[in-house]
Amino acid sequence: MKLKNTKLREGDEVIVISGREKGKRGNIKKIVGNKCVVNDLNLAKKHTRPNPQLGITGGIVEKEMPINLSNVMIWNSSTKKQDKLSFKEEKGKKIRVFRSTGKSVK
Repeated sequence: MKLKNTKLREGDEVIVISGREKGKRGNIKKIVGNKCVVNDLNLAKKHTRPNPQLGITGGIVEKEMPINLSNVMIWNSSTKKQDKLSFKEEKGKKIRVFRSTGKSVK
C-alpha cells in the first residue's frame, strides 16, 4: 500500500512534535509511504560487518531512521512556529500555503 502525502515534500523544513526528538528541526531527506527521513534526526546505531571486496569497514555506524509523518509539522520561518498547510488555486495551479499567514510555501 503506497500512501502519498502531498502536503509535505522532500526538502521542507519540519519540526518534530512528539517522541524522543521532540522540538528538533531538520529538512526532509526522503519520504517513504507514511514515514519520512529527516537530516541528522532519529539516529540509531547499526552494527555492520566488514566486506573487504566492497571496501566496507566493519563497526558501529549511526543511521537516520524514519519518523512517522504524523509526528512532524512544517516549520513556518516567518512566525517561528510550527504550522499546518492548505491548498490554494492561483493562476490555474494548486499551491501550498500556510494556514496561519496565508503565504505560499517557498
